[in-house]
Amino acid sequence: MKTGDKAAGTVSIDASKVATVRRTNLGLILQLLRDHGARSRSRIATESGLPKATVSSLIGELVERGLVREGEADRSRGVGRPGQTVGLDGTTIGALGLEIDADYIGILALNLQGTEIHRDRMALDVRGLSPEDALGALADVIRAGIAAVEARGVRPVGICLATPGVVDAAEGTVVFAPNLGWRDVPVRAWLRERLGPDVLEVEVDNDARLSTVAEHAQFAPRKVTDLLLLTGESGVAGGVITNGRLLRGHADLAGEIGHASLGLSDEPCPCGRTGCWETVVGLGALLRRVADADDPVRDASRDLEERMADVMRRARDGDERTLAALEGVAQSLAHGVSILADILNPQVIALGGYFAYFGDYFLPAVEERLESRRMLSDFPHAEVTRSQLGFSAAAYGAARFALGAVFQDPTLVAAAARR
Repeated sequence: MKTGDKAAGTVSIDASKVATVRRTNLGLILQLLRDHGARSRSRIATESGLPKATVSSLIGELVERGLVREGEADRSRGVGRPGQTVGLDGTTIGALGLEIDADYIGILALNLQGTEIHRDRMALDVRGLSPEDALGALADVIRAGIAAVEARGVRPVGICLATPGVVDAAEGTVVFAPNLGWRDVPVRAWLRERLGPDVLEVEVDNDARLSTVAEHAQFAPRKVTDLLLLTGESGVAGGVITNGRLLRGHADLAGEIGHASLGLSDEPCPCGRTGCWETVVGLGALLRRVADADDPVRDASRDLEERMADVMRRARDGDERTLAALEGVAQSLAHGVSILADILNPQVIALGGYFAYFGDYFLPAVEERLESRRMLSDFPHAEVTRSQLGFSAAAYGAARFALGAVFQDPTLVAAAARR
């Protein structure tokens, strides 16, 4: 090899390293603006540890990519000439988050600022369909969602699907989802076949995991580091944030709370066990207690929130069967939560899904149980609250996850523009 060839090779390697460092720094600034809001260039330099000249160059590139914009003058210093603040833009860039559950498919789209730009839900008896047919319906929802956001002038840069059960996220495969009746379903590959090469590849992850990360983000201003999320849907999903990090477990299976034996039950569960907690506190358990099989509230072809509204009306009208069902679930829920609280010692316990919808009936029972079992009077028990994301938590978390790639590597936006 000639000396000139060696020099050329060295330059190429160095250029690659420089490009990698620049992508990292672009992401660092974008994440800083996402997490802490608009600020001046000088403040960004101070907080990021980057030289001011480098920050100005990086911000210029982010502006060109449509990811940030300059705003009002920053007068926080009180002296000297104020500089312009820089904040997230990205109003023309978005991502789709989807959720598939036993009786519906939901979709929620966010732009880069985290603002919701599209939402829809389709009632569907997923459990009664083959995986192929269910994913065909999901593909239709994805196409409609893309069309809806593009009609608003927003370009999707990511798509993520939240599913129940055990998920191999790297492969995009649902390994086992008992409430859907799925086993070893290659979701990403099948969706690729149905959507074609012109649609972004769909990432796949567990619904409880995505919901928990999304819920934790709602508590960021309060600096909550330890959180337990329990969300009631067809089953019971859970997630744990400890010391600010998602608890994943040895085989990435932590959070299968619905299949723990936390109550007195010998009911068979779709997972193959008996006595799982979700057989007494899951949505299916509530609906079985509330109504007979031919009652409209148990019709999976109806929208979930319409059915929940029917149950709520019956409760408020004083229907004895409905009130007894809610009381039974409340006591079983409180029992299980008290055990989990002793084990995990969370700062906040958030109830999501239908637990949040019927929070007026469930929260007092949980709080009373925690108070009655407090071991030390001067140690506060966990704060119990209802999720603000409701039935959309998993889809919201999926959309945030899909946007996350841009915050890690902002140059992906340019790549998407050239597609």
